[in-house]
Amino acid sequence: MERTQEREPGGRTPAPGALRRVQSFVNTIDLEGGQDRTGDVRSLRRWLLERELIAEGDSVSEGDLRLVIQVREALRALAFANHEGVPDDEAVRKLNRLAEGLRLTLRFEGDGRARLEPMLSGVDGAVAGILGIVYASMVDGTWPRLKACRRDTCQWVFYDHSKNRSSSWCSMSICGNREKARAYRLRRKE
Repeated sequence: MERTQEREPGGRTPAPGALRRVQSFVNTIDLEGGQDRTGDVRSLRRWLLERELIAEGDSVSEGDLRLVIQVREALRALAFANHEGVPDDEAVRKLNRLAEGLRLTLRFEGDGRARLEPMLSGVDGAVAGILGIVYASMVDGTWPRLKACRRDTCQWVFYDHSKNRSSSWCSMSICGNREKARAYRLRRKE
């Protein structure tokens, strides 16, 4: 279970259950603030250890860092596409390519439910586990509610708890207001 809880913009409620881990993973970079909690091998290893996604003895390489960043950004693109309900073809192709070497197996629980479990350890296992959560959320119907903020400079991934699934920004009080003010200024110039 995650020991570190990141705060959501505007006090927004995070994604439910295991999907919260995917949300946290994609939000390891703050595009607007320029802070990346997994931007180098050392910080990636620390982030993975804090969330118990790798074991203390597992190493993290530059190749692992590249894999994590590519998967993170492809998942962000899929979350952004959830606004329109049309998957990003390039992100899908990239995820398919990256997932080829990550092995997941089907495991049945004592209560009869099934889940996908990584067969590898280390960073590959951590990434496979995250992709397994994405798959499960697609099956249970929670995935379409995971969206990336429409504000180009933000793209923070949030969970759309709205009844009609129409949220566009990570926070109405932050990005929503900024976008509305920008649109107003553009209209005034015309």
